[in-house]
Amino acid sequence: MQVEGLSINLATIREQCGFAEAVDVCLKHGITAIAPWRDQVAAIGLDEAARIVRSNGLRLTGLCRGGFFPAADAVGRDKALDDNRRAIDEAAALGADCLVLVVGGLPGGSRDIDRARRMVEEGIAAVLPHARAAGVPLAIEPLHPMYAADRACVNTLGQALDMCETLGPGVGVAIDVYHVWWDPNLANQIARAGRMKAILAHHICDWLVPTRDMLTDRGMVGDGVIDLKGIRGLIEAAGFLGAQEVEIFSAENWWKRPAAEVIATCVERYRSCC
Repeated sequence: MQVEGLSINLATIREQCGFAEAVDVCLKHGITAIAPWRDQVAAIGLDEAARIVRSNGLRLTGLCRGGFFPAADAVGRDKALDDNRRAIDEAAALGADCLVLVVGGLPGGSRDIDRARRMVEEGIAAVLPHARAAGVPLAIEPLHPMYAADRACVNTLGQALDMCETLGPGVGVAIDVYHVWWDPNLANQIARAGRMKAILAHHICDWLVPTRDMLTDRGMVGDGVIDLKGIRGLIEAAGFLGAQEVEIFSAENWWKRPAAEVIATCVERYRSCC
């Protein structure tokens, strides 16, 4: 039976499966919405990945990822822009709802986070005409402040929405509960995102106490402290009724379990917790 409203980000079973195998596991559990990563697509080939998507009637709630705009010199910045244009083309070929942007942190040797944020805005502006022409919305994903130096210097939903307002149509946000649950201004910013019609994706997992690794110790839905139902209520009140996308990086737990067990657990927890 099809599981409505649930998407699986394929990072959740990236250590167990390639793209085709991951799709098969999802389909066997009634899931027809996925969000792959570009390396997973590249491993099987873009044309074959697109064929699998079309032949199975899959919806892609996003493609991960573009971004990483800041660089120490013009050569690095141009390289990032070229890669983002390729990512946009890949998202278009796959029919993805959006291209998720993990925007990048401080350039090497820099301590100027304000300049890094300006580089992000300038970078998105530079590729935005290409994205608009391809019909691919760009979803800025604010990341938890612990990633500000190396992965994303955009750390709150408010900062991301400020950029959306400056950049205009074709740019929105991906709201990942792992990164924003702590923000005391979250409810107001979700409501603001709704007024802007800027919510493009909603990612879910959980925050474990203790968290043993900054990157690869995300919790299964329901195993941590995030108010998943409360945040979802705010997001739906803001007008976004799209799928909830489970995205779990878990080197010492879920990546070591059989893929079928992981996906079955995602389905059960989605039904009971979300």
